[in-house]
Amino acid sequence: MNRYAYLFEGLTLKRVMIITALCVWAASVTVWFFLNTFLDLLVSALCLGYTSMVLFTVATNLRQRVVPRWTAQGLAIVMGSFLGTILTSLVKGRDIATVFSERFYGMLITMGLGVGFGAMVLWVYVFRERESRHAAELARAAAERAQLEKNVLQAQLALMQAQVEPHFLFNTLANVQHLVETDPAGASRMLESLIQYLRAALPRMREDATTVGREADMARAFLDIHRMRMGSRLEYSLDVPEALRCRPFPPMMLISLVENAIKHGIDPCCEAGTIAIRAREEEGRLRFSVADSGEGISPRKGTGVGLANIRSRLKALYGGAARLTLEENVPRGVVATIEIDEAAPSVPAAAG
Repeated sequence: MNRYAYLFEGLTLKRVMIITALCVWAASVTVWFFLNTFLDLLVSALCLGYTSMVLFTVATNLRQRVVPRWTAQGLAIVMGSFLGTILTSLVKGRDIATVFSERFYGMLITMGLGVGFGAMVLWVYVFRERESRHAAELARAAAERAQLEKNVLQAQLALMQAQVEPHFLFNTLANVQHLVETDPAGASRMLESLIQYLRAALPRMREDATTVGREADMARAFLDIHRMRMGSRLEYSLDVPEALRCRPFPPMMLISLVENAIKHGIDPCCEAGTIAIRAREEEGRLRFSVADSGEGISPRKGTGVGLANIRSRLKALYGGAARLTLEENVPRGVVATIEIDEAAPSVPAAAG
């Protein structure tokens, strides 16, 4: 019997209650046009309704079809009306032979009413099914479009992040080359530090996300390498509260800001300069800033791939919920700040 259980899927209490309500309504309407009592018509309507409901459900759930489903459902309503009429006669204690002889026209009228109400229900069902199928197709198309946009976004992010890696590495290696020519012993120490730094940093460059603490530690190592080249010309401070170190943050953005502060701020102009890195959570926004005491905003004419890349990646990851701002530092220099709304969709934090 279990092998045929699927034929009756959908015979829920809710459907039974709906059919019962329709039968009550049908009996209330037709009682004005016949001599029968309301109770007599209600018994007829319930027998027709329940029988048609069962056959309609079976016709809907058939797996192997000779005719289209809506045709099978229509035939089920006609057969249900016929069997429901026979069932009505049995419930009311009438003889079946009498039904097909003396009460034949009454049986046809009852069947006609059953088929009419059933056809109306079938029309509503087919219309709702068509609307549901259309809505499902729209939802599937929207999901496919969203997946395609996600794939395009991931490809864009991978391309932008790939631009950062050689840019960062070539600049760092240029610093080593400079020391080789001017201070071979210092170049050796710097190269050793660089190898240790790259061993830790390179696996993270291609991650989708890291944490504030990791980015701060990488920035510290990066600044240590540059301080070996610049000596007393470069000082830095790092202020990152412990509570923020585990917050998700996109990789290589802070390094780009630090590199930009050195290359376009302190290196071109200053006998000595400072870089201050600071992370704070204020007014529902995570703020990660890099302040330098270099030339300032006006002399900077194009800072290469760094800032443009950061803005593009922030827009791709967070839309309008994140931004990069540049402001004048006091008494001189620039403050570059990445701001991310607390309610922004988070990039997944890297493990560890």
